[in-house]
Amino acid sequence: MRVFCARSMHVAVTALTTRMVPPGAAPPDIVFEPMGALQARLAAGETADVVILATPALDALAASGAVIADSRTAIARAPIGVAARDGAAAPDIATADRFVNALKTARAIALSDPAVGGSAGVYLRDLFGRIGLAEIIAAKTVAHNSGLAAADAAGRGEADLAITFIPELLQGTGVRILGPLPPPYGHATAYAAAVSAHSRLHDAGQALIAALIAPDAAAVWTAAGFETQP
Repeated sequence: MRVFCARSMHVAVTALTTRMVPPGAAPPDIVFEPMGALQARLAAGETADVVILATPALDALAASGAVIADSRTAIARAPIGVAARDGAAAPDIATADRFVNALKTARAIALSDPAVGGSAGVYLRDLFGRIGLAEIIAAKTVAHNSGLAAADAAGRGEADLAITFIPELLQGTGVRILGPLPPPYGHATAYAAAVSAHSRLHDAGQALIAALIAPDAAAVWTAAGFETQP
C-alpha cells in the first residue's frame, strides 16, 4: 500500500502505521513530502492508495472524484509555534505586540521556504505581508526546505528564532519551544485522510485511516505536537 502524507506528520504517522502492521508483513510505503510536492505528484498522474493532506487540498480531491468522498476522515491539527536555541535568552511572544517586537529585534529567523509548498511557510509569508513586516522579515530570513531544517538551524545558533509547525520544532536538535503564535496570529493546519478512487486496496486503506484515529492514537498525536480533532 502506498501513502502520500504531509511531511509534518512524519513522526506520528510512522509510529501509528508501524504498530498496525502484523509481524512479517510489509509496512506501507509512505511518501512524506511538503504539501506542494505531493500535490504536484498527484497533478502529474501519480497515485497512492491513501492520501493525508491539509483539508482544503483533500476536499478539492474529493470534489474532483480523485478520492472516495465518504472515506474522508479528519485526523489532527498542526499549530505553528516559535522556538529558540536551548539555553539562549528568549523573547516574550505571549501577545501580538511582543511577538512583532521579537521579530523586529531578531538577528535572523529560520523559516521553511514557501516555495517548496509547505503549509507553514505559505501561511507565515502571507501573515508577515498582512501585518506589514514582509520586507523586514525577508531581510533576516534563513529559508530552509523543511520546518525541521529551520528548527535545527536555530539549534545551531544560525538564527535567533525558528517559526514553523510545532510538530517539526519538536523534532529539532538543541531548541526549546517558546509557544504557539499569539492571538490573533495563531494558526493550526487541519489534516484529513481519504482512500484514493484508484486504489484496489480500499479495505486496507480504511484500516490504516482507522488506526490513525483510534482512541489510543490520541496520545501519539499529542506527544508529536498535534491537536486532535474534537
